[in-house]
Amino acid sequence: MKRRKLLRYTGASLLTAFGTAWASGWQATQAQTGGSLSIRWLGHTCFLFTSGNQRVLVNPFRTIGCTAGYRLPKVEADLVLISSQLFDEGAVEGLPGNPKVLYEPGVYQFKGNQFQGIRTYHDTVGGRRFGTNVAWRWTQGGINILHLGGAAAPIELEQKILMGKPDLLLVPVGGGPKAYSPNQAMDAIKSLNPKLVIPTHYRTQAADDKSCDIVGVEEFLKLTDGSGMPIRNINSDSVTISVADLPSSGSTVKILSYQFSSVPVEPRSSS
Repeated sequence: MKRRKLLRYTGASLLTAFGTAWASGWQATQAQTGGSLSIRWLGHTCFLFTSGNQRVLVNPFRTIGCTAGYRLPKVEADLVLISSQLFDEGAVEGLPGNPKVLYEPGVYQFKGNQFQGIRTYHDTVGGRRFGTNVAWRWTQGGINILHLGGAAAPIELEQKILMGKPDLLLVPVGGGPKAYSPNQAMDAIKSLNPKLVIPTHYRTQAADDKSCDIVGVEEFLKLTDGSGMPIRNINSDSVTISVADLPSSGSTVKILSYQFSSVPVEPRSSS
């Protein structure tokens, strides 16, 4: 049963090529890579991770609904990781250059680095409403990264084994039918025990009021009161971290700030 679950979450390539021992030993091996990691928030669950000569873009989107007021994340990248391919998600058309795109669970090699996609559900009814979501795990600049994408279901034991203990966890917190509510996000953080947390998938001024059904990050931050998790507000859409910056214990929350001032404003109709 456990073997079948692991195959379902990771794709056959993991157990065939590496065996189950890989899941526990991979993180320690990858963590030996040094350097620093630059993280840029491009809106919603979309981030650009840069270290050395490698640029990894996660979850470019279309500007509709909750992302209506963001700029299109058309930035240069070497690799694009997609968690979901619903209409407003996983938009790779128009990206500059010719990046490699990964969108299915499995284990992949790219420019000497290893990327693992772990299957989760994009809803709380076994994927029957919004299908599956792929959580992405990799190491870059010496930082073990886990981006949960639009995870909505609780993390099962087999998924937790595969996800390991991330240094940096990007977790959806805005709720709605397709991602964690603030309380569910806290449960995921407690389960994975990351060193740094960056909340994603929450309501901002980019939202179209008529079709965006998620809440702001404030609802999540209320839950951190009394939890012992320090909150660091970054007055920028970008932050650079290294292994030396990681807290020695506990989890620290970092809130990035989208630079709306540079977003072109469309004139409103007088009708």
